[in-house]
Amino acid sequence: MTGGHMQIGEVASRTELSLRTIRHYEETGLVVPSARSQGGFRLYTEADVARLMVVRRMKPLGFTLDEMRALLEATDRLDLGDRQLSAGERERLLERVRGFERAARQRVADLRTQLARAEEFAATLSDRIENATAGQ
Repeated sequence: MTGGHMQIGEVASRTELSLRTIRHYEETGLVVPSARSQGGFRLYTEADVARLMVVRRMKPLGFTLDEMRALLEATDRLDLGDRQLSAGERERLLERVRGFERAARQRVADLRTQLARAEEFAATLSDRIENATAGQ
């Protein structure tokens, strides 16, 4: 890390995302490097890493790039603080984030159900194998 900035390789290692994925997220506007080195290398800050972690956590829950962008825009606006937001705007943004929270919790519950079914299936196969080989 140089002067509070990291190159893309370190960011990839910290976020467990590939270089290609990070570049794709840059192309789609989800995260933009905070700076460039004199040689043109992308340089990222802790805030950039935090944004990538939000995206990384949303992806397995099936959120689209547009949904990810909408959440990041809402949280970016909220991070500006009360002085730059009207009370109505702040409440609208908070409700948007709450909507994402509800959606995430529902998707997690759905995944737990899927996992339980998959575990039951694997156990059923194990039982079948055990029964089939017991008489040998």
